[in-house]
Amino acid sequence: MLELKKGVDILSHCGGIESLDEAKKLFAEKMNAEHLARLDKIKTGDALLKIANAIALCQPDSVFISTGSPEDMAAAKKMSLDKGEEKTLAMKDHTIHFDLPEEQGRIVDRTYYIINEGEPVSVLGKKMIRDEALAYVKEQMTGIMKGKTMLVGFFSRGPAGAKMALPALEITSSTYVMHSGDILYRHCYDRFDEQVEKSGTFLTNVHSEGQNRPEDLPNARVFMDRSWLTTFSMFCTYAGNTLLLKKGNHRFAVDLATYYGKGQELSEHMFITGMEEDSGRITWFAGAAPSGCGKTTTAMAGTEFVGDDLAQMWIAEDGTMRAINPEQGIFGIVADVNREGDPFLMKNLREEGTEIIWSNVLIDDKGVPHWTGNGEEHADKGVNFQGEWTKGKKNAEGKEIPISHPNARCTLRCRDIGNYSNTTGEDPAGAPVKVVTYSGRDADTMPPVWAGKNSDHGVVIGASIVSAATATEVGASGVKRQPWANAPFIPGALADYMRVQFQFYGSDKYTDAGKPVLAGLNYFLTNEARGGEGRALLGEKRDVKAWLTWLARYAHGDYKGIETPVGFIPRYEEMKQTFADTIQKDYPRDLYDKQFSIYIDNILGRIELQREAFGKEENLPEQLFKVYDEWEAGLNELKGKFGAIVTPDQLG
Repeated sequence: MLELKKGVDILSHCGGIESLDEAKKLFAEKMNAEHLARLDKIKTGDALLKIANAIALCQPDSVFISTGSPEDMAAAKKMSLDKGEEKTLAMKDHTIHFDLPEEQGRIVDRTYYIINEGEPVSVLGKKMIRDEALAYVKEQMTGIMKGKTMLVGFFSRGPAGAKMALPALEITSSTYVMHSGDILYRHCYDRFDEQVEKSGTFLTNVHSEGQNRPEDLPNARVFMDRSWLTTFSMFCTYAGNTLLLKKGNHRFAVDLATYYGKGQELSEHMFITGMEEDSGRITWFAGAAPSGCGKTTTAMAGTEFVGDDLAQMWIAEDGTMRAINPEQGIFGIVADVNREGDPFLMKNLREEGTEIIWSNVLIDDKGVPHWTGNGEEHADKGVNFQGEWTKGKKNAEGKEIPISHPNARCTLRCRDIGNYSNTTGEDPAGAPVKVVTYSGRDADTMPPVWAGKNSDHGVVIGASIVSAATATEVGASGVKRQPWANAPFIPGALADYMRVQFQFYGSDKYTDAGKPVLAGLNYFLTNEARGGEGRALLGEKRDVKAWLTWLARYAHGDYKGIETPVGFIPRYEEMKQTFADTIQKDYPRDLYDKQFSIYIDNILGRIELQREAFGKEENLPEQLFKVYDEWEAGLNELKGKFGAIVTPDQLG
């Protein structure tokens, strides 16, 4: 069990401010009259003490209190341009930010949970005892903002008033971080006290890039204090390490849902999107996928887009599952974003009218961004994530440097995307989710789409996500396990998180109509895995809409599917009709047979991989292994009848 407010509050200890009188004295020293008056409107004493202690620890020259107004955000953006954290581009309201060449992603090797003695923590996370973390923060962050302006923002992770929306402080010396926060999160300065009272808590984030030099990166750290819901980040700029409302606060939200949500709440690494059919019916989806496995593409395939990364979910009083996006924007990977697969997003990226922060792409001499896989003609020279670039340039290891980093990003508001559902996306009641999907990058085992037989089977589909081969931890199997695509963000014991998954989806509080269908998706089956030649995929990006529509129709009872030991797959007639309806594409029978034949030995190998890996964890719910046993027994029975490869016709 996670115990909040246990142990020393590191920020308070390092700052040394204990009373509101001391805090107000410090505020008067560091703020002009305008910003002092702004802070006077915040009445939550604990929040004022957090801000005061951050000032006392980091020692900025001045403090900018943001109200979230357009004027304040324009000022923060101008500060970012003047400071050089961003530069303007040719397109109006587009800017570019470059991280250091050595910091192009999350610094997982220097990211720690702060724990108390004897406190369990996920085996997937690094941990540091509280006293050691306190000493590091005090040593490295004391005076880290000297010569700088501290910016303080008041944000809500979700539409204000939503059941699982959490208020948060963003305290940083990085103007780029504050500008990104303005795009990605909803301001709640005017309602901060009200939101704290509703939630019973708030999250605190303290960051400084320091001098932003390569030599400082070895000292870079991201600390997450679970007990005090506070993050610390130092000597880094990449948004995944610094915009702590995102994955840092997501971890806290996972903790709160797991240990305080009473089996009625989840915090997930999932998209939210709706699919409207010609009949006018909208089916709402939430879905998990590791990076590079089609998550944003799936979200954007919906006609009613809400979010592409995170979801706060709960069982509502009406017996439905509800979900909100804690963000209001996307921090999206741009690699392979193109007009064929991502028409809505490409309109934002290539036509005037959207505010965008680009990061780590190539900028040509005309101020135009270029990125890998966009399907366009590229410039032969420019500036990218490693500095000056010309076509064919090689790195120190002799490898050709791509035009953009694989983790290059674009940051923009959801409301600017053509298929965004402003009504549902901003509704505190949340989207009524009917289908939950789990997908990975699986070249040879599972079909493109299948639905779990029941909630327990669906949870195990989520537990069994795999990604592309990287592989040392899974040996010769060639796949990497990615349970729920959320495992890196689960701070506590995996058993606790898994138990809540079974409780949540198996709850008797759902009505029959409200109970969600849990399903698997896999866009990455290859020709060679199904008797052909080459690694080309057995499908294309636009097929996503057909797979989702089949799931919608299955969930509403329009389609029945074919039962297999691991779930229900589409009938040929169902899939052919769906392709014709949704993307006006012929769906030949031979492709269907390749995609939906059951390759039993591959699936049995996958089950064994999962069973062995999960067997190393402690206290996991028995439902997991029971489902694996059921799958295995059914597959072996099927193999005895038809052999190792079973076609849909043989299944009925």
